[in-house]
Amino acid sequence: MNLLAFAGRRLAGAAVLLAVLSAAVFAATAVLPGDAVSAVAGTDATTEQRADVRHELGLDRSAAERYASWAADALRGDLGRGFVGERPVSEVLATRLPDSLLLAGLTLAVTAPLATLLGLWTGLRGGAADRLVSTGAHILAAVPEFVVAALLTAVLAVGLDLLPRVSVIPLGGTPLDVPRALVLPVLTLSAVGLAVATRLLRVSVADTAATPYCEAARLNGVRGARLALRHVLPNAAGPAVQALTLTTGALVGSAVVVENVYDYPGIGRELRLAVAARDVPMVQGIATALVAVMLAVLLLGDVCARLLDTTGRNAR
Repeated sequence: MNLLAFAGRRLAGAAVLLAVLSAAVFAATAVLPGDAVSAVAGTDATTEQRADVRHELGLDRSAAERYASWAADALRGDLGRGFVGERPVSEVLATRLPDSLLLAGLTLAVTAPLATLLGLWTGLRGGAADRLVSTGAHILAAVPEFVVAALLTAVLAVGLDLLPRVSVIPLGGTPLDVPRALVLPVLTLSAVGLAVATRLLRVSVADTAATPYCEAARLNGVRGARLALRHVLPNAAGPAVQALTLTTGALVGSAVVVENVYDYPGIGRELRLAVAARDVPMVQGIATALVAVMLAVLLLGDVCARLLDTTGRNAR
């Protein structure tokens, strides 16, 4: 029951935060210079034609009225249509979001085991290995995603000609049809995610290893892999899950950049195009969906961490 109450509180908080962030996204879009009238009516449109287009798009109403109308429709499951091309926002999400989730899933599959191994190794070993890995992680975490992408492209695509420079997907196909097109985006995101996750996991492992429970295990002669797998990892599992969920949340923002660098057909590229066209409904729908995904991941991580923490205490 405590776990259900905890999950309920987290879910309620996530719903409130989603509403606040959707309003913030709408406000940020509303204050950008220009609007979608030029993109829809064209540069040669007369003043009267522009006024008609503005009325059709609802841009002659106040920002508060437009947001209230959008929020009411969104609660009914209708995210509206984009100004440019009149594409349904839900259709764009259904088409592009799975490709972005595929990219995130592959990245997490690479990052999670590597970060766990490095976190255990550095957190338990300490010394020069810890300093080397920690320093490397700090440096890599400070490097922007597009710089990492440029370096990997220069080496693997241009220098060695092993991989395509951009993620070209056949019309009507999926990224799985061209596995090589996934390698560079996944490597770029994995490098960024690994730097963040390793640092977080290293702290969690070091704190767990310093507890009286693990010190008692050492005094009883437990060392090496046995200590890591039977005593440290189970008790650090809760914080480790939270670290990985935080890393996954950070990957949402990184994926928007990486998708545009490699021209990957995900939701990040659609968001960039919508922002450039001042397509407010499309920006609002995509941004809200991304926030909802991130909040869902964080909520799941909190619940799993709470469950693992309770299980760990009971085991001790």
